Amino acid sequence: MQIGYARPIEGDINCDKQKELFIDLNCDEAYIESHSSPKKREELKSALALLAPGDRLIVKSLHALADSTRHLVELLDALEQKGCTLYSHREQIDTAPGNLFTFQKIVQCLADFQSDSISAKTKAGLTVAKEKGMHAGRPRKPDANVKKAIKMYESKKYNLAEIKEQTGISKSTLYRYLEN
Repeated sequence: MQIGYARPIEGDINCDKQKELFIDLNCDEAYIESHSSPKKREELKSALALLAPGDRLIVKSLHALADSTRHLVELLDALEQKGCTLYSHREQIDTAPGNLFTFQKIVQCLADFQSDSISAKTKAGLTVAKEKGMHAGRPRKPDANVKKAIKMYESKKYNLAEIKEQTGISKSTLYRYLEN
């Protein structure tokens, strides 16, 4: 039996692309998470519980399945213990007997997987911060200070050290505002 597993990932928040893959590959069952969180992956637990020897778990990418290299290794061990195989479409990884990979291919897939995991976690953190009203990057200087620094600079009565001392605006920041 072929069982598909999907969860919302960057570029496929509604899992539509993953569902299409399951249809194209004639999956018998599909388990779709309603969230992208690494916690409470009930659909993954259900999919793993359904697997029997000889079954195949199908995912769009390794990142849809696991959140870290350690988690991936744990899942691969669980699949091996059940006598099941894994097919990851994006990486073209098929753990069925007889499919061999070069060491370079394996290392490249693991590097891509780790990069995807880090990227997804960073984007998720930025989204949460944005929802809380926080902004990424260095805090902006108050507009009043910037305007004062520009007026002081344009008056030609003050040097850059005096402008910085009175407004807190550095030379590079002042020049950046002057360019715009």
